[in-house]
Amino acid sequence: MKEIYLIKDLAYLTGYSVDTIKYYLKIGLIKEIGKTPRTNFRYFNDKVIKVLKKIRTLRTESRSIAQIREILKKGE
Repeated sequence: MKEIYLIKDLAYLTGYSVDTIKYYLKIGLIKEIGKTPRTNFRYFNDKVIKVLKKIRTLRTESRSIAQIREILKKGE
């Protein structure tokens, strides 16, 4: 895998929509590693892919966003 991803790359690799990824960014479930000054493109690393996959697993277990946030904070 490469080390730097754009939102569209995350969407392709995880099956999430771009809008869902932006929502997870907005509510703080995932974080970008950087942004380009001119274009404002957000950049992500492999860690975010792992987090998105974990979120998908937790959502299939019917976990709420609040529960997922707590689980991610604890690093479970």
